[in-house]
Amino acid sequence: MKPVESAVVTAAPVVRVQEMSVRFPGEPPVVALDRVSLDIAEGEFISLIGPSGCGKTTLLRVIADLEQATSGTVQVNGMSSHDARLNRAYGYVFQAPALFPWRTVLANATLPLEVQGVPKEQARATAREQLERVGLKGFEGKYPWQLSGGMQQRVSIARALGFAPKLLMMDEPFGALDEITRDRLNQQLLELWHGSKRTVIFVTHSIPEAVFLSTRIVVMSPRPGRITEIIDSTLSPQRTLDIRDTAEFIEIAHRVRVALHEAHD
Repeated sequence: MKPVESAVVTAAPVVRVQEMSVRFPGEPPVVALDRVSLDIAEGEFISLIGPSGCGKTTLLRVIADLEQATSGTVQVNGMSSHDARLNRAYGYVFQAPALFPWRTVLANATLPLEVQGVPKEQARATAREQLERVGLKGFEGKYPWQLSGGMQQRVSIARALGFAPKLLMMDEPFGALDEITRDRLNQQLLELWHGSKRTVIFVTHSIPEAVFLSTRIVVMSPRPGRITEIIDSTLSPQRTLDIRDTAEFIEIAHRVRVALHEAHD
């Protein structure tokens, strides 16, 4: 296996994972992650990519304190992941929409702001802005059961963006969307990240998506999940979808593809 290669992260890490492993009980036990170490600096856009079952989502869930590590340590903003969750230090977008069926689209989108104590009118204005950003203007009064699966996921994304966390974790948020909507949201997410300088950790199976969005691409091996290579992007932070046709983009995508194949060997 090739050694992990990456540029040195010089800023104080927002996320620090050190020798972290996750084992699920069973006969035999399932080793989901094996001695994973990763530093993520403020303002980075990190994509986790690897085959199904390699532990990408598990790694994200441990950072978010939704899953517990068996060994090793995880810190978020200098505190434990548990304390970071209690301090609402991050936003999280799940693979599947996590919406309350009895609340309208607008009411679902305002929920985190309500929890934060944001005044009602301000929360509604913020939620409307984010819903328009993801193409759901005019659907504010609908209920989740009246929307397609892709539209429901866009409500979840709008809700996370309205919360405006400094750390945003996204678990394959665009997987259920059509290609045109996915492209548009990729571009909007990149613009949001570039404008706000927030830190994003993004799980994907798509090589083009990972290359287009990321400052660094973390390649993981089949279970037990390990980080086999970290590929630094040389693309300008201010990108448009046209960059996918350039030689530079194609070269980075080729490196990711080779790294994924080598991780299987």
